[in-house]
Amino acid sequence: MGEAAHIPAPGRLTLFLTSVLLVFATVFAVQGTSSAFITLNHGNTRSPIQRETVLARDPIEGVSPDVQYDNYTLILKGQRVFLHSGELHTFRLPVPSLWPDILQKAKAAGLNSVSVYLHMGLTNPAPGVVDFDDYRALKPLYEAAMEAGIWIVLRPDIAGPYINAETTAGGISHWATTEVAGKLRTNATDWRDAWLPYIQGVIDETVPYQISSGGPVIAVQIDNEYTQKFATHAAYFQDLIDVYHNSSIDVLLTYNDFSSGRSFYNGTGAPDLVGLDAYPQGFDCSHPLNWRPVPTHHHAYHQEMNSWQPWYIPEFQGGAFDAWGPTAPGYDACRILTGPSFQSVFNLQLWADNAKLINYYMFYGGTSWGGTPYPGVYTSYDYGATITESRELGPKYDELKRQALFIRSSPEFYKTDWIGDSSTGVTVSSNNAVYVTQLKNHDTPTSFYIARHRDSTSNETAAFRLNVTTDVGQLSLPLNIDNITLSGRESKVIVTDYTFGASSSLLFSTAQIYFAGVIDGRDVLFLHGDSKQDHETAIYGSLPTEFHPQSTLVKIQRAQDIQRRKFSTITFLAGIEGLITLIDSETQLVLFADSVTAATFWAPSIAGAVDDPFRNFWGIGTNDSVLIGGPYLVRNASITGDALALQGDLKEDVRLTVIAPKHIRSLSWNGQDISPDFLAASDISMRSGVFVASLERKSSFTALDIPELGGWKYKDSLPEVQPGYDDAAWTLANHTTTNIPYKPYYGDGRVLYGCDYGFCENVVLWRGHFKATGAEKSVNLSINGGVAFAGSVWLNDVFLGTSFGNSTNNRNNIEETDDKFMFPAGALIPNQDNVITVVQDNNGLNETNYSTFDGDASKNPRGIRGFRLDTGQFGDWKVQGKVGGYRAFPDKVRGVLNEGGLFGERLGWHLPGYPTEGWEKRDLVLGLPDQKAGVGFFVTTFKLDIPTGLDVMLSFDFEQDLGQPYRAFLYVNGWMMGKRIANLGPQWKFPVHEGILNYRGENTVTVALWAMLPNVTVAPKLGLQVNGIYDGGVGNVAVNNPGWSSEDGRPKE
Repeated sequence: MGEAAHIPAPGRLTLFLTSVLLVFATVFAVQGTSSAFITLNHGNTRSPIQRETVLARDPIEGVSPDVQYDNYTLILKGQRVFLHSGELHTFRLPVPSLWPDILQKAKAAGLNSVSVYLHMGLTNPAPGVVDFDDYRALKPLYEAAMEAGIWIVLRPDIAGPYINAETTAGGISHWATTEVAGKLRTNATDWRDAWLPYIQGVIDETVPYQISSGGPVIAVQIDNEYTQKFATHAAYFQDLIDVYHNSSIDVLLTYNDFSSGRSFYNGTGAPDLVGLDAYPQGFDCSHPLNWRPVPTHHHAYHQEMNSWQPWYIPEFQGGAFDAWGPTAPGYDACRILTGPSFQSVFNLQLWADNAKLINYYMFYGGTSWGGTPYPGVYTSYDYGATITESRELGPKYDELKRQALFIRSSPEFYKTDWIGDSSTGVTVSSNNAVYVTQLKNHDTPTSFYIARHRDSTSNETAAFRLNVTTDVGQLSLPLNIDNITLSGRESKVIVTDYTFGASSSLLFSTAQIYFAGVIDGRDVLFLHGDSKQDHETAIYGSLPTEFHPQSTLVKIQRAQDIQRRKFSTITFLAGIEGLITLIDSETQLVLFADSVTAATFWAPSIAGAVDDPFRNFWGIGTNDSVLIGGPYLVRNASITGDALALQGDLKEDVRLTVIAPKHIRSLSWNGQDISPDFLAASDISMRSGVFVASLERKSSFTALDIPELGGWKYKDSLPEVQPGYDDAAWTLANHTTTNIPYKPYYGDGRVLYGCDYGFCENVVLWRGHFKATGAEKSVNLSINGGVAFAGSVWLNDVFLGTSFGNSTNNRNNIEETDDKFMFPAGALIPNQDNVITVVQDNNGLNETNYSTFDGDASKNPRGIRGFRLDTGQFGDWKVQGKVGGYRAFPDKVRGVLNEGGLFGERLGWHLPGYPTEGWEKRDLVLGLPDQKAGVGFFVTTFKLDIPTGLDVMLSFDFEQDLGQPYRAFLYVNGWMMGKRIANLGPQWKFPVHEGILNYRGENTVTVALWAMLPNVTVAPKLGLQVNGIYDGGVGNVAVNNPGWSSEDGRPKE
């Protein structure tokens, strides 16, 4: 793999020996150190970076020595790393300036990695065309990841052509679904020819940013969720692997097994590392409180399939997608289904399974704008994720942060052996209703007991005692209170013989660990627990003589002596709220807070040596941190001399708490100096380096002026049904063969599938000509557009009706219709050319069929699968989609999936700057004139003047109830940011980010309104709403919204 494929045999041997030498160098470095810890020589907030022996295993041939693994974890730059990751799809946030916002929020939550999908269909819009400009770019992502200190795992969209991801064709380029005759996702030669330029382009973009080149990329997934049982499928994976092996890529190649599919662990197509995807809660957001049992087979499956590798979960449920339909509950319900209780029970079960590489799908979902969704989902891809579509921290963020900072703080947790659980003879719980798994560090006495309800769906409260073996012998925990309490749908980690800081340790703790480390030579421990429960912890050694609990709810038992080891026990009785200091000595600082208060604290890392490219990566280039309490978000902390500079966001005025090195003399927040309250700080610590201050929002925070949308201009956008319309420039639809496997139902042998003519996405128009005798009474049309599509039909200028696809929360799905349209009296023009016009909305292409593993399920017959007059024959059929099809579309910035073939789209009416002089003044809420069926464009402009230094979340909201028979395509500054299907729903709110919106200038909003029935109310009311205001933000958001130009190659009116 990688450069080893380009060098002669001695060179490959050199790479192999380099890996071996790295292993031995690590071994002897540890053996030559008097302590198990080595401290980085920079900064003075240092914590120990744990160096431990890499197991004597063969390095992975062709993979950089910078990224290896043993059966416990990844080994990055010689360091053991628990990969804790969240999923991010950059194409669903098409503003590169905002990617650092998501990465900073991931880092602030304690994560150290993101998994990234790119989109072949957007990046490779036509054969041989690979475009890494604008939001398709990789370089700004990689550089933002380096700045944030976030590792990147590239997954199938970048690594292989298929991503699934509820996106059209599963990410495969639309052109390939029609131009490739061989089966997609097999070793078919023409499929290989289709994906190879794309993969090579990704390789070229990525090689300079691999870990071996000083970059953040550590792994590449070769493709997504498949099967090895067919030789053609296995050979396809092997083709992908061979391409990487014959390139300069030298990171791990990975694969995500699913449904315990037992594929690609070895044999043809097997990559370097295989993990298992898991969505144990399913996707029924309509019943968010109905839980499925937690899966218990993952550890055994890992031991059976690939015990020599670390246990990797490439996709673990971090939310759920929602479907079209009036009964669809929306993403707030999905956020409850997979909310903090789910995270507590199901995430910690992964820990109990000894998983050490975990990626949550999704961390940030974003927006399926334009034609990017597959038919089953609507525009929003919020996913009920940790970060909302509008980029706000959701209710799940705090629980994820509590978990992630525990992992970051606990290097002894990285190398654990699975001892057993309550189903295999580990009988440590006094209550059979409480299920406990024991993990034990391989090299130290440290154990982690992960407790949950045996019935993981239970809402009952359980009390239990834990019988453990510690370094001082057998103990029954807790010591001074009756029981450990486990609330319904809760999990806990009880630690024994746990090391924190450089030289301190706990005998045990039933209180949860939020943060552990070293700040300025002091061992710091931050404990937390539910304020309604009792908790207990025991610290090895004697408590300082000056120890005086700040609460009467804290009880202490000073030094006890067991096995000649002293320890002191601290009991926290129910009712504690807020932060209290337990120990404040020269060598230790121990804090406790209720879990809600704990989550208001942040632990930003302090960058390491300036000349170290990995200075921002925790455990590699730095182990230095400070503790910051109060703000909505802390994005960054840096120390220059005696000054600590903080950057972050405020939602409200807060009390700031800082625990930092004692030499710090000045503080700043977002560049503004802060005046500390030293008296208030003394309540936390009498030592230097602890500060308390007040942070207040800017005055502009409450002074926003968001305009109402008015002054609409209107123009009809369906001249195609008017007498005399000339379609001579349209594409003649005369194919009689197709690579799409779903053949026409009836007709005369012609194939009327849009993709075959370059028009796969969004609205496509068809015009079928026939010379009428006057005897024709009807036309039969079978229209295929995907779930929840629609197709409206006219005879000449007379509306005949609309075929409605359907989805009712993924039930009663209708992706094609077969209807007879009757001709009203007087609609025909005998002995002349008559035209059937079909306006069809394509809702994307399907994903791979996972019951058959048929990649050709994405080759969909979007268009007309059957056409027949009751008497007579059609002449020419013409077809028109977006201007230029997928080979010559003019809008290279927004890309191939942004727009469709409506007349107004083809002419650029949706673009900023299109001249609307002479258009009718008509309010959007009035709908189309005369309540007719058809399509019209409504355009207005408005100005924003949002002060810099604010992060404002805006959305366009349709303000009427569901049920009206219309579709609205919402364009904001030329970007299709929403599709409103008012007769189905559920979406009515469409978040739009700064960068698409110009926060300090003029904006254009366009609504292409398609009224699908006449003589009924179609009255969309649209408003611009503020959903959140934060003092701070990522800053410097660039706007790239090309406007209309008479020279852009679009047709003229």
